[in-house]
Amino acid sequence: MVGLELEDGRAIAVRIDERGDVQARAVVAADGGDLATAAARALTTVAVSGTDERVVGIAAAIPDSPAIAAVVAGLAPRYGGAFVQHGATPSGTAAAVAESWIGAAPAVQDLVYFACGDHTIAGIIRGGAPMTGVRGRAATVAWMALNPVEREDYRKIGCLEAEVAAAGIVRRLIWRIKSGDRSRVYDAVNGDFAAITARQILDAARENDGVSISVVRDTAKYLGMAAANLVVVADPDTIVLGGIMASAADLLLEPLRAELARRLPKPMMDALRIQTAALGEDAAAIGAARLVGAAIR
Repeated sequence: MVGLELEDGRAIAVRIDERGDVQARAVVAADGGDLATAAARALTTVAVSGTDERVVGIAAAIPDSPAIAAVVAGLAPRYGGAFVQHGATPSGTAAAVAESWIGAAPAVQDLVYFACGDHTIAGIIRGGAPMTGVRGRAATVAWMALNPVEREDYRKIGCLEAEVAAAGIVRRLIWRIKSGDRSRVYDAVNGDFAAITARQILDAARENDGVSISVVRDTAKYLGMAAANLVVVADPDTIVLGGIMASAADLLLEPLRAELARRLPKPMMDALRIQTAALGEDAAAIGAARLVGAAIR
């Protein structure tokens, strides 16, 4: 089974066996923004020599965006099997499937997956199956409304996405610097705001940069609020936290856990299992492969 995740600037492809073990993996950058070529190269890399593998599961954070739709349409003539699922699956749903299969919560029948990186994504497993909604867009967490103040970027990409995805974290640090705060991150990029990354902010927080610590705390607060809302709606056995909540768990996990405890009824919080994701950046591709494999059986 082959799975492909289409990100903004790269394609991740995996070939897995029936147990979920990754047999081959490729990560191909979209040079010049050419995601279609990156996807084709990634799929070619993981293909088995001498076979004709046409069954591909596809995942994307924003599956109905024009850019993703164009790539999917371009793959259709060769990889017709990819469209058993009627196009790309939301990455959060695919990752939830993977983590409940071979990841952080194997065999858990009811879970929420929630991750934050370049985008904010989520997925819900209910009774062992993904809960997708009428149009396949359930748990589109980027649009979760957490701030009563209406902003232009909220209307474009969603409130949660604007606040805690990588670009939002960077934006909040820049606002702080422009308002007069000093940060070693600004010094490290020689005053070039465009060069600042979320990873630099997380690293600076670990090195006791005060402004970065404050930005990370605000990020954890928003993430905790969003996680609490997901838990209240889905009432899962387990919530699996991915993206920076896993890779920067040393910074985010405890304040996020505290925010969950503040926002949830005590019996619900006491019963909730909190796990960090185990499959890293391969989760969505693995889940997409699992889904398309199940669909053709």
